[in-house]
Amino acid sequence: MKKTHLHSVLATSMVLSMFALPTAHVGAEGESIIKLRLMETTDIHTNVVNYDYYKDAPTDQFGLAKTATLIKKARAEVTNSVLFDNGDLIQGNPLGDFIHEKGLKDGDVHPIYKAMNLLDYEVGNIGNHEFNFGLDYLQASLKGAKFPYVNANIYIDDKDNNPDNDKNYFTPYHIFEKKVKDESGKEVTIKIGAIGFAPPQVTAWDKGHLEGKVIAKDIIETANKFVPQMKKEGADIIVAIPHSGFEKAPAKGNDENAVYYLSKVEGIDAILFGHAHKLFPSKDFDGIEGVDTAKGTINGIPSVMPGFWGDHLGVIDLTLKQVDGKWQVIDSTTEARPVYDAATKKALVEADKDILNAVKEDHENTLGYVRGPVGETKAPINSFFALVNDDPSVQIVSNAQRWWAEKATQGTEYEGTPILSAAAPFKAGGRNGAEYYTDIKAGTIAVKNVSDLYIYPNTIKAVLIDSSQVKEWLERSAGQFNQIDPNKKEEQALVNDAFPTYNFDTLDGVEYQFDLTQPSRYDIKGALVNEKANRVINLQYNGKPIDPKQKFIVVTNNYRAFGGGNFPGIDGSNVIIDSPDENREVLINYIKEQKSFNPTADGNWGFAPIKGDIKVTLTSSPKAKEVAEKLGYIKHIGEGENGFAKYSIDLSTTTQKVAESADASKEDVKKEEPKKDDASKEDVKKEEPKKDDASKEGVKKEEPKKDDASKEDVKKEEPKKDDASEEDVKKEEPKKDDASKEDVKKDEPKKDLNKLVAVRATAEGLGIQVAYDNKTRSVTLTKGDAKLVYVLGASEVIANGKTLETNSDIVKNRLFLPVGLLEETFGVTIK
Repeated sequence: MKKTHLHSVLATSMVLSMFALPTAHVGAEGESIIKLRLMETTDIHTNVVNYDYYKDAPTDQFGLAKTATLIKKARAEVTNSVLFDNGDLIQGNPLGDFIHEKGLKDGDVHPIYKAMNLLDYEVGNIGNHEFNFGLDYLQASLKGAKFPYVNANIYIDDKDNNPDNDKNYFTPYHIFEKKVKDESGKEVTIKIGAIGFAPPQVTAWDKGHLEGKVIAKDIIETANKFVPQMKKEGADIIVAIPHSGFEKAPAKGNDENAVYYLSKVEGIDAILFGHAHKLFPSKDFDGIEGVDTAKGTINGIPSVMPGFWGDHLGVIDLTLKQVDGKWQVIDSTTEARPVYDAATKKALVEADKDILNAVKEDHENTLGYVRGPVGETKAPINSFFALVNDDPSVQIVSNAQRWWAEKATQGTEYEGTPILSAAAPFKAGGRNGAEYYTDIKAGTIAVKNVSDLYIYPNTIKAVLIDSSQVKEWLERSAGQFNQIDPNKKEEQALVNDAFPTYNFDTLDGVEYQFDLTQPSRYDIKGALVNEKANRVINLQYNGKPIDPKQKFIVVTNNYRAFGGGNFPGIDGSNVIIDSPDENREVLINYIKEQKSFNPTADGNWGFAPIKGDIKVTLTSSPKAKEVAEKLGYIKHIGEGENGFAKYSIDLSTTTQKVAESADASKEDVKKEEPKKDDASKEDVKKEEPKKDDASKEGVKKEEPKKDDASKEDVKKEEPKKDDASEEDVKKEEPKKDDASKEDVKKDEPKKDLNKLVAVRATAEGLGIQVAYDNKTRSVTLTKGDAKLVYVLGASEVIANGKTLETNSDIVKNRLFLPVGLLEETFGVTIK
């Protein structure tokens, strides 16, 4: 394989050094003192402009244009400074997606480098998301950078199983000479070495792009190999730039987050790290052995991690002293400087105009791209409580993935195998802040909204697993929650904030509950820690306990299918469909085919009831108050930290119910288009109760929002029409069977053919057969030769072979269709 042009960087720098003037340590006095500032950006994810493409609005909270102002200010404060970047640049927002879709021709410069080339970066490192679009696109992107790149632990796959002759794919390290002034004002030259690393897991996460091309090696092992070599080649100080996070857990080899142990590698003088989208130093790391958050050191090594998306600039100030011809770090300070004050909600810096001008055309083209319409949603879609109830932002992804898999398996040996969908809430607050939620209004769905629903450029895959693996998959996901003590009177947090939400897979197609009084079976990294724990209970398929012999197809993404997240038994060996199609592309195509859809979740999972006087809390966006009120079992109780709001959740009864995401405001819901809710697979098959209590509000609009009858009422023999309260009967609602005598005497008004009636309850009295197909998520009504088919969430039906637009409603797992539609299709009269 042809190696990148970056290989020439090291050779060039070495040749130049042979002819350079003597460096500072040659013949210099032992008391020379140098102060050197190291600056770092990391995890920009193509956020060049301070603009939130998902909200289609400017932002003060992130963007390299903001960080650039900090960089220039920090650089002006000192005499000597060096700027580095730690990767994850070319992927992560619609700008990155747009440029990738457009492609980079010879001579094209990626907008991220149009900006970075203005800021005098010295060295860049490769992040894991650099590989998301493949090696060819990565190489095309890197050609636009006017600074060298390093990575030491990605090697060419020579396929000979001999590690001794492996060759680096990138330049492993870069040693450069830097002219600086010491404290006396004397100009001297020091040699700075920079070495980079990526998580070894990239070869699994992007297997489709990397298999057979590159391999990855352990970060610590690689550092121990190259750092001594860098010293031998004359590096006065060595700066490690690992695209890796921090964990104190014992090293297992090939660790994703290896910074703690990297700090113990002899010869490393400073660490600029990232990947985890966190801040170091910060109180999150207080109390960890070897960590000094006041000083900003890990095992004595100055270290910094400056957040993500350009929301902070990492700054390490080193004081170097020359002793016996060698430079040593004798003191240091570390900080992560923000662009935004979250407490006061004020911008701390203005965006740099040079950066904005450099990418102006790319930004404007991206706006046109993200505003392109795809379809229409009949109800709002938000992820405010995606971690604690079945959620519309996840449901729509699952619907699309199952739709794709149905087509992909047709005509294959897997046709007819039950299909489940694994999907996780990507935007659910957490480490990315109180604004990091999906919040899409009812109406037009644009590309920006689809990108908001599915933020990663994953490719869709399908795996074949058995029933036991289904349960273990869910047990792994259950680590998202803390264990709840039913006897504890003090407040208990429901969500484990250390658990990445992208690993909280829900499985659509089965029904289940989590028993949170049990400890988690797996820890946050996927290690089995409580073998006897069983949080997943009442696991069912089609309303029956899951068959131990049953095989399932699970639709997921490349990250999960090939071992990402360390889910038990999911390691790439059971992949049956290895598609190059992006999950996001599948979602777009699904929405386009539906044209208009209702995203309401089917309520297939929830929490088992917990008895006791417990106080369970969680955090979400302050914007979620209205949603919480409509859910009923979640209540806003005050302000949380870092801009979050605090909520309580009632776990005394099961939360397994249809998430009322279709609770659009009156303003959002058009008249004579009632809100749809997607019935759960189990409940649609069950007997529908024959009584639904119309709300007063619904009666006024002649489109009732039907409420679920009480258990006591369901047991009784009920009339087949909606039972209005006495107060409602007094209003002009003549369609109720229990009308007063006075009402009967009056002239009957003309029947409202658009009025919705409960399908199963109505059908039973008219000889209409009702069947639910779990595979197609459709309800079929038949009587003689007459037939009507309705796919859950659709805005149209097929009635006697004709496609007709229709209103519909699903409330409390009961399907409602218009009177006129049923009468015309089946030739019946509905009173």
